[in-house]
Amino acid sequence: MTAPIEIVRDADCWTFMLNRPDKMNALNPGAVEALLAGIDEAHQAGARMLVFTGNGRNFSAGFDQGNLEQESDADLLLRLVRIETLLQRVASSPCMTVAFAHGRNFGAGVDLFVVCRRRFCTAGATFRMPGLRFGLVLGTRRFGKCVGLANARDILEQTRTLDADEALHIGLVSRLVEADGIRSVVGDLRRVAGQLDRQTQRHLYDVLSTGEDARDFADLVLSASRPGLKARMQAFANQR
Repeated sequence: MTAPIEIVRDADCWTFMLNRPDKMNALNPGAVEALLAGIDEAHQAGARMLVFTGNGRNFSAGFDQGNLEQESDADLLLRLVRIETLLQRVASSPCMTVAFAHGRNFGAGVDLFVVCRRRFCTAGATFRMPGLRFGLVLGTRRFGKCVGLANARDILEQTRTLDADEALHIGLVSRLVEADGIRSVVGDLRRVAGQLDRQTQRHLYDVLSTGEDARDFADLVLSASRPGLKARMQAFANQR
């Protein structure tokens, strides 16, 4: 059975490739737990940089809704809490965190992209966060900090799709990079990551953090625990 995440451990740079190309790299429980375990392992090993990529047509289609019929509201809530745990683990990492997106990306996949400190995409990449259509507040504050509150409000109210040019213009993306340029970018960033000692790098990231972890969890749970989450997700899936 193919692992949902492939990890390349290259000295101080660890690369995590989402590896469910037949499911557009949607985040099922196995993928989320593999990412959490791998990130913890990287931290314990003293990694300086974490890189996130996706195999196949895109980076990530977000929350995997493939087995909604078999899951209860409580099951879905737990899965969402684990995704928020993953997002916070990446956001608070003492490592430089880097994401490369391509193709069509949705929901929690975009949230994983947003929490990384350096974000790159191809010219054909798109981003959409439809969670509010079924009442879910996940990653909203972090997205607002990334692109600005007015931009976030406009985008999220309409749950509209961003193309790469707009994503670059509003700061969601640091730079457009095609697949053949990823290695060069990673090499440059490895040199940047090594300019500060580990303790100073961690201190820098701590100082610049939002400090809103508890509120982000509370906002997610408040929205996801409202009765009828599964029905709302199913209704949205049927409308697409």
